[in-house]
Amino acid sequence: MAATPENPTPAAARRKAGRHRGEGQWAAGHFTPLNGNEQFKKDDDGLNVRTRIETIYSKRGFDSIDPNDLRGRMRWWGLYTQRREGLDGTKTGVLEPEELDAEFFMLRVRIDGGRLTTEQLRVIGEISQEFARGTADITDRQNVQFHWIRIEDVPEIWNRLEAVGLSTTEACGDTPRTILGSPVAGIAADEIIDGTPAIDEIHRRIVGNKDFSNLPRKFKTAISGSPLLDVAHEINDIAFVGVVHPEHGPGFDVWVGGGLSTNPKLGVRLGTWVPLDEVADVHEGVISIFRDYGYRRLRNRARLKFLVADWGPEKFRQVLEDEYLKRKLTDGPAPAEPAGRWRDHVGVHKQQDGRFYVGFAPRVGRVDGATLTKIAEIAEQHGSGRVRTTTEQKMLVLDVEEAQVESIVSALEALDLRVTPSTFRRGTMACTGIEFCKLAIVETKGRGASLIDELERRIPEFDEPITININGCPNACARIQVADIGLKGQLVLDDEGNRVEGYQVHLGGALGLEAGFGRKVRGLKVTAAELPDYVERVLKRFQAEREDGERFAAWTARASEEALS
Repeated sequence: MAATPENPTPAAARRKAGRHRGEGQWAAGHFTPLNGNEQFKKDDDGLNVRTRIETIYSKRGFDSIDPNDLRGRMRWWGLYTQRREGLDGTKTGVLEPEELDAEFFMLRVRIDGGRLTTEQLRVIGEISQEFARGTADITDRQNVQFHWIRIEDVPEIWNRLEAVGLSTTEACGDTPRTILGSPVAGIAADEIIDGTPAIDEIHRRIVGNKDFSNLPRKFKTAISGSPLLDVAHEINDIAFVGVVHPEHGPGFDVWVGGGLSTNPKLGVRLGTWVPLDEVADVHEGVISIFRDYGYRRLRNRARLKFLVADWGPEKFRQVLEDEYLKRKLTDGPAPAEPAGRWRDHVGVHKQQDGRFYVGFAPRVGRVDGATLTKIAEIAEQHGSGRVRTTTEQKMLVLDVEEAQVESIVSALEALDLRVTPSTFRRGTMACTGIEFCKLAIVETKGRGASLIDELERRIPEFDEPITININGCPNACARIQVADIGLKGQLVLDDEGNRVEGYQVHLGGALGLEAGFGRKVRGLKVTAAELPDYVERVLKRFQAEREDGERFAAWTARASEEALS
């Protein structure tokens, strides 16, 4: 049974709570809410807000919504309030929440494993056009996000999504978030192991289950058996990475404690090998540790990465085995280095069954409802009923016959969905930004799109894999610390002393091969207007100074600050 303030675990019940000077861990008897978020979660489970949305708020309108529901529990159903129009970055963190809120919502559609049928994609496109002013962004966690959603329309949107097997359940909030999965699970010719059954079993056990709906913070999961290491496993709370055990065969290596934001940490290996049919058990054990031992006193220390950092992987594994699984886990090997520099699956690739999948790149994940509907139509016209989203803000169409490949590539390219994109189109990612996000300080999506155009025009011959990640605030939704060029939005001073939109620059971050965080050059901040000039300058210096086969990240590690400025 889950530990709750009303029903502590037997071990916790035997412990003396003492004075509440700890980290707010339930397993240590610290059940008294220690901040406002813990209080509203104790007052009412976030999953219960759906009934109020359907029976009260959608009928009485935005002004009827209780503040703890509006800015708290509604996240359990994928709803965040949207930024009021016309508020620049100087207002972020200054105005009260009610002053920042527009009377509209972002609504996140949960897409575990990035798996969609063309019917589901068509419904998403139709909802976008009818209820979201055409908005639909593909996120780097394989979801789709709408904007401009009215509370009055939410029940109908849920009805349409759920009619085709989709939901927004726990797409946000202190919950088990969308489970990342390889977009080519079960079809890639080079796959180590297909993690799809584990994703389905974890979803069945965890999502919407009140035993796990009150976590200290969000909990992110990734599962992939691809040799490309295509789910950013190093920066998830828990990740299962495909490996081959010398005695037991294909299975998964387990990583815990990854995460970015303002205090980034890479995940660590537990040193275990887990067979496919035990992945859900291990996942349940780890999320239970987070629920029971996670830090609830301070929100900025409530992610699993802080507990893992304090305990270390050896103790974490011991607690998992002794207290939750009640058995020892098998030791296992680390994953091999990634099989390629790009892991977004863009391009035309052969499947196990002889057919092909076609991956394509929108601009910084920004599409629209009409385009999504057309993608569904194009896929069906070329014999496919399945599409996928990726962790790099890309999409794939599966199951294309060889005779149809040239035609579907042409149809997608006609929509400006590039199957053979430039390095800059392929490698640039951006978060939502100030257009809709209340935490943002600067613009991201439009700036990312214009940066792509400028770089394609200025250095069209540049073809080295490069990632440029643009974030509107310090929270790293666009993974700035692990990009070749990471741009963290902030207000900076221009040459005339005016506060303008700009970016702090991180250089040389990486995931997969030689994973690590980017280097911050002392004092290096770039205004938005200067951004194309700066990126062009640093990439040309890289071209001039690199050694044979040297990656951008390796060059930035040895380059002088002058060369990087």
